[in-house]
Amino acid sequence: MQRTVSCHHGFSAAAILARYPFPAATTLPTPAPRLSPAPTRGLDWLLGPEGQGRGAVKLTLLALAVYGLFALNVAVQVHLGLMDAGPGAWVSGLSLAGIAAFYLLVRTGLSRHLGQDPSLTLPQSVFGVLITAWGYAIDPALRGAIIAIMLLNLVWGMFVLTQRQAFGLYLFGLAALGAAMGWGAATDPQRFPPAVEALHFSFAAILMTAVSVLSVNMARLRAKLGARTTELRAALERIQYLAHHDELTRISNRRHLSERLAAEQLNQRQSGQTMSLVLIDIDHLKAVNDQHGHAAGDAVLRHFAATLQATLRSTDFAGRWGGEEFLVVTPQASAATAAALVERLRAALAAASHTAAVPGLRITFSAGVAECAPGEDLHLAIDRADRALYQAKQSGRDRTVSEFAPLI
Repeated sequence: MQRTVSCHHGFSAAAILARYPFPAATTLPTPAPRLSPAPTRGLDWLLGPEGQGRGAVKLTLLALAVYGLFALNVAVQVHLGLMDAGPGAWVSGLSLAGIAAFYLLVRTGLSRHLGQDPSLTLPQSVFGVLITAWGYAIDPALRGAIIAIMLLNLVWGMFVLTQRQAFGLYLFGLAALGAAMGWGAATDPQRFPPAVEALHFSFAAILMTAVSVLSVNMARLRAKLGARTTELRAALERIQYLAHHDELTRISNRRHLSERLAAEQLNQRQSGQTMSLVLIDIDHLKAVNDQHGHAAGDAVLRHFAATLQATLRSTDFAGRWGGEEFLVVTPQASAATAAALVERLRAALAAASHTAAVPGLRITFSAGVAECAPGEDLHLAIDRADRALYQAKQSGRDRTVSEFAPLI
């Protein structure tokens, strides 16, 4: 039969005040006003708010600058008579309009709804390939330089595109440039001699293939690095979890429990209310290990911890204190309230017999409850709960012994 026993300890008010004197009143200095940072409205308007999105906006602005220089070069060629004004105006206007549209999509965040890459690197690269191929077809005087621009389109996505995307962009760029060369040789053989275009295509294919190999290898390395990063992140999360949780029972370990207990004591000093501590020891767990094996004993510990977690109030917390001992902290609760929680736990264990490992096994426990007054040393309160637990075990186990806070 279970019993609940109560013990009282008395101390004089003078002794308590002597041990925990109130600090003298002090006047805190008025904090100096913080200076606001320099205005950055113009930069914020151009790049957007601080965060990872700014990187994508900066890359798109860089592309916009490149297309702007391309349009300036076209204007110079038109002025020098190396290019017709009409086609030059079309290629310059459409290239600037297209990259401006990409900038608006990235800057406003709409690009995040169009795919996993907020920079829209692949669509921008495809757009660049088309503009470059068009430029080759209307600029025979500098078509050798335009091949270099085609290489820039392949390099542009080297650090973002996947292996499949990088290889596909290479094939598309080579096909677009070959189509422009073939169209020029077929429609205007005087300015695009077929033999010369064949040599241009062979050189372009060699260079673009080399760049494509580098891009594909870079994508492969990024994929490996991403997988390794994922593994390291999972390992770090595992380490952080084990730093705060008991691996067997999946509840707080002693270290994390001590940290939370110290934080709760600070809250207790501010509120001025009593909290209670409960030390619980599972009865005869060693006998379970000896008779049924340690796997059964581990199953009992896991079952007990899960039942304990389900019994706690939203403000309570518990953890494995060591071995088969568990510590429960009940903030803003008297010893009677904590003892009632213990009895709910006892009833829950009795209602759900642990039959998973050992059919018919009945789990019982002994508990010691101690009230902790505001300002009381935590170690003293835990020692009193430990003494109460010892009395419960000496009295026959399967019972609770309570001690109340020192009187002030």
